[in-house]
Amino acid sequence: MTGVDQRSAQGVGAQLLVEVRLFHEMLLKGGNRPLFVRKLRENLRTVLQGLPVGRMLNRSMMALLPLEDPACWPELRDRLEHLLGVERFGRVWRVAPDLQAIRELLARLLEDQVATSFRITARRSDKSFPLNSPQINRELGAYVQGMTGLPVDLEHPDLNIRVHVTPKEGLVGLEEHRGPGGMPVGVGGRVAALLSGGIDSPVAAYRMMQRGCLVLFVHFHSFPLVEGTSREKAQDLVRLLTRYQNRSRLMLVPFAPVQQRVILTVPPAYRVVVYRRLMFRIAQAIALREGAEALVTGESLGQVSSQTLQNLATIGAAADQLLVLRPLIGLDKAAIVAQAVALDTYATSIIPDEDCCSLFVPRHPVTRSTPGEVEALEASLDVEALVREAVESAEERLFDWPHRPPRPSDGG
Repeated sequence: MTGVDQRSAQGVGAQLLVEVRLFHEMLLKGGNRPLFVRKLRENLRTVLQGLPVGRMLNRSMMALLPLEDPACWPELRDRLEHLLGVERFGRVWRVAPDLQAIRELLARLLEDQVATSFRITARRSDKSFPLNSPQINRELGAYVQGMTGLPVDLEHPDLNIRVHVTPKEGLVGLEEHRGPGGMPVGVGGRVAALLSGGIDSPVAAYRMMQRGCLVLFVHFHSFPLVEGTSREKAQDLVRLLTRYQNRSRLMLVPFAPVQQRVILTVPPAYRVVVYRRLMFRIAQAIALREGAEALVTGESLGQVSSQTLQNLATIGAAADQLLVLRPLIGLDKAAIVAQAVALDTYATSIIPDEDCCSLFVPRHPVTRSTPGEVEALEASLDVEALVREAVESAEERLFDWPHRPPRPSDGG
């Protein structure tokens, strides 16, 4: 930790920990809060696997992780930065919940600090402690200023000294990192996301993870009619997104046989709509088999011809047993791109490929379809057989975080 080595801090009876603060929205869950907190701690234990971290110490809306080997901190920080449900975290030193013990620790921590200004940010979760938070700020601020001669800067301090007094300890840290916030994955149910190789659908899947959903990914590809780039991109995208839910499943669905039958009977202008309706039916069948409760798409209103209100209604009608969620429906492309960049999925998404919806696409696709007219066109197709064959031919890939190579499921 900056400014002091572990040995010198232990000389004042301090222990190095990582303080993990839970996302503040969980405070609003009332009687359901224990369920949300318990799930986050379960996910946290999964993230900690393989790291030299001691037994988790549970506190109200917080967890303390004994850092047995400080060298693991960069890896631990990376994992916590992707753990949904975490608001903030950072390394802290733990001493007795006593103002004198905190002063002695600060004297050690600040021995070699190079700073131009500071502030104390104190909070007190032990209401029996003789000083409240503002009083702790003043007392420790005066102590640090007298010891270092540094000026106080409450707005833009060079050094923000964070102090937290709980009923069991005093915690002092010189750093703080942001987590992703959101809900712990697993509290919001299961959904199946239609994952293309593009920019939008990975962002849509992530936004559902933020609301606590465990996402099953379904990718449609046209290999061997086109090269296999879209399949590779889909796997790379799922690998990146698995950082947020620890374990993912990807279903790779060969769509070329479906498209070959569609082009024989469906007029060119309607093919994209029919493709999408068949994708929804196939994804729904997979979702129902796997216990998912909704479909998720990356559709944004008006972005392409299939995403007009009329076509969205026509396409969505094909999923007659599940709710269809479109978390990006009101976002413009710039906002979606910005989140894709933040997720590190953008660079993968823009790799050129031929996805299945770009195959056999007419120059002027229909923008105002109705369920009735499209159903009439589908009457010449054996829809049930197409869906069944596609589901049966889907390949499953499993992904884990921390990274292990994607692998087929036990079923092949």
